[in-house]
Amino acid sequence: MRPSNLRAVLGALAAAAAVSSVAIPTGVANAAATIIINNLNGPGVGFNDPTPAAPVGGNTGTTVGEQRLIAFSYAANIWGANLTSSVPIVVNAQFTALSCTDTGAVLGSAGATRVYSDWIGVPKPGTWYSYALANKLVGVEIDPTDPGPQINSRFNSNLGTPGCLSASGWYYGLDSNEPANRIDFVAVLQHEMAHGLGFQTFTSGSTGDVFAGLPSIWDHYLLDVTNNVLWKDATPAQRVASAISLDKLVWTGANVNTGAISTLRMGVPGVGISGAASGALNGATLQAGEASFGAALTAVGVAADVMPVVTPTTAAGLTGPGCGPLTVNDARAVNGRIALIDRGVCGFVVKVKNAQNAGAIGVLIADNAAGSPPPGLGGTDPTIVIPAVRVTKADGDALKVQLRTRSRTASGVVARLARFGATLAGADALGRVKMYAPNPLVAGSSVSHFDTTATPNLLMEPSINGDLTQAVSPPVDLTLPLFTDIGW
Repeated sequence: MRPSNLRAVLGALAAAAAVSSVAIPTGVANAAATIIINNLNGPGVGFNDPTPAAPVGGNTGTTVGEQRLIAFSYAANIWGANLTSSVPIVVNAQFTALSCTDTGAVLGSAGATRVYSDWIGVPKPGTWYSYALANKLVGVEIDPTDPGPQINSRFNSNLGTPGCLSASGWYYGLDSNEPANRIDFVAVLQHEMAHGLGFQTFTSGSTGDVFAGLPSIWDHYLLDVTNNVLWKDATPAQRVASAISLDKLVWTGANVNTGAISTLRMGVPGVGISGAASGALNGATLQAGEASFGAALTAVGVAADVMPVVTPTTAAGLTGPGCGPLTVNDARAVNGRIALIDRGVCGFVVKVKNAQNAGAIGVLIADNAAGSPPPGLGGTDPTIVIPAVRVTKADGDALKVQLRTRSRTASGVVARLARFGATLAGADALGRVKMYAPNPLVAGSSVSHFDTTATPNLLMEPSINGDLTQAVSPPVDLTLPLFTDIGW
């Protein structure tokens, strides 16, 4: 069963596919589940880009398009080896322009093409299941009169071009060994396919309304801690508040929370503030998003005066705080200190490396957009050996107020970058894994991801991090246990 409006959307997509997929190669991944990659790009673009490319990281393709298809088949094989279904899973795939600036980008998007409920023998009546999961549970094509692709996916064709994270770009290797400022295409593929396979709710976080009158299977395991009510039983108003509750939205599935014990690190990333000039911040522990590069935070941590990087510098055509080697005055200020650098213009690893080169022993990146909790810092650079974290814009602004009376080499505002407490990073005090509920709501990301406080970083956080390893199960990741919870 599915609502007619989804059928109409599918019809439009199917019509487009009939035009664009003529004589275009398809990739197949065969394992416990068969995943078929339906390439919707036309000749000469996207997955058919003929630009010559040297083999890299185990990917033997000799053109950009070939490398993209090989990477897709590789990522599909990972899911095919971990999931079981007697029904082939068809994934529509294309490269196209997606939202992008020089400081942030949508890397990809994917989702189920249809949802189904209330077939004979359904595990949970009155509940929406993604198309691929419904087929798996039924054991045959659930709608033999109108079979279609189970997943639609799109990937950003402009990444690494002017105006779209121009200092970055895709990495098509299969070895999770992307260089600095490159984004692992395999990890993005794994992430987006997971959404299409069912790692999402179809309930609106902005209105709290369930889709077409029914909750999603996701909502059976999503708990509003404030009201102690599952999303399937909550009112729309309760769901709206829960979606922006920061750390009050958790997963109740037994497989995820058992897996968390062996997967998540003890202690939550934070920044402890003290010192004679810290004012109202004295004694506070600021929320922090840990970097996927550099030294890992410890319980003891690293502590020193905070000193701001105030003068923009230039490298690779980009001008901003920390984008090029620090000025003499800024370098003198951060030497042996914790550097405070505003986010923006250039990548996190660039800013942190320049601060490290100037002698900083740690870095705080102050976000440039409102929102809490602060996500981690993505990127890779094995030469960075100091810890770095992101703090919210509000906390960054508060620190800057206290730093106004600093001298050239001291501030009297001491920051300790460390892990705090005895709870699992990314879980609540009862060991239930937190789901992403930032304030304000982030359309397309809130609720349908693990929280960014999880450490180590998980595949299904809202941003791709450089320390992902392609594993999807404990003791490395929690995506497969969540799939098990919802019926895979």
